[in-house]
Amino acid sequence: METKRKVMPFLWFDDQAEDAAKTYAGLFADSALGEICRYSKRIAEATGRAEGSAMTVTFRLGGQEVTALNGGPQFRFTPSFSFFVNCGGVEEAEALFTGLAQGGEVMMPFQAYPFSAGYGWIKDRYGFSWQVNSAPRDHTIAPSLLFVGRQCGRAEEAMTLYGSIFPDSRIESVARYEAGEAPNAEGSVKHGIFFLAGQELRAMDSALDHTFTFTEAASLQVLCDSQEEVDHYWHHLGEGGDPAAQQCGWLKDRFGVSWQVVPRVLTEMLSDAGSDAKERVTQAFMQMKKFDISALERAYRGN
Repeated sequence: METKRKVMPFLWFDDQAEDAAKTYAGLFADSALGEICRYSKRIAEATGRAEGSAMTVTFRLGGQEVTALNGGPQFRFTPSFSFFVNCGGVEEAEALFTGLAQGGEVMMPFQAYPFSAGYGWIKDRYGFSWQVNSAPRDHTIAPSLLFVGRQCGRAEEAMTLYGSIFPDSRIESVARYEAGEAPNAEGSVKHGIFFLAGQELRAMDSALDHTFTFTEAASLQVLCDSQEEVDHYWHHLGEGGDPAAQQCGWLKDRFGVSWQVVPRVLTEMLSDAGSDAKERVTQAFMQMKKFDISALERAYRGN
């Protein structure tokens, strides 16, 4: 698995992370399961999970690295965060759409639209949403953010803000709503493509009467190489967000999008075969809001 990506999606399941990862990997080319970190006895007792069950699962889909967590039933996926998938043609896209639709719910049927020769929007059996498109791109999968309700009309603001925070970032294109496309405001973002630290993402505004918004079930993880990076991303992403949502490296930004600002060394610590060290580190970070690398290292060493 790749280890140097800066931004990657993170999905929160109740207890289906391992099954979902295997299902998804079976549908995509260039896919593989990575490391599975399991609940130890003490961490399971503290969190109410089953000992030995999967805690986190890393996997690759179409070249996109993803981490999934079995964290409990607190959060549910919504269409505000989906994966936009670019396929190598209509036939390939329709086959993928059909596979993802098994046991799920079709939100937009796969068919030709003015913007695509073949496109569909599906909520899969686990509740996660996918937009499947027939037009190929270099990046097969891109996290897509849908700004609705009070956040509608802020997609361009979000793309611009995020780009000012991350290196190697740019807005590639913005398609806008035109006059007569009510209830969407003229000039708001119909579809935007942007990059953060090399990671492709999508953003859209929708003024339709949606009953959902962003939740912690789907977040963007920022992997940091130093405390200076942790401080930078924590401050700039969290500015204007909900302070009550800040815990264990998680935060919500001013748009309600959830992020995790995580030092890479923490992943290495939690992968250590020594369960005592892993549990000390877990106990330490569960008491933190912003991660303190020095404190985590002391916990890892046991001093």
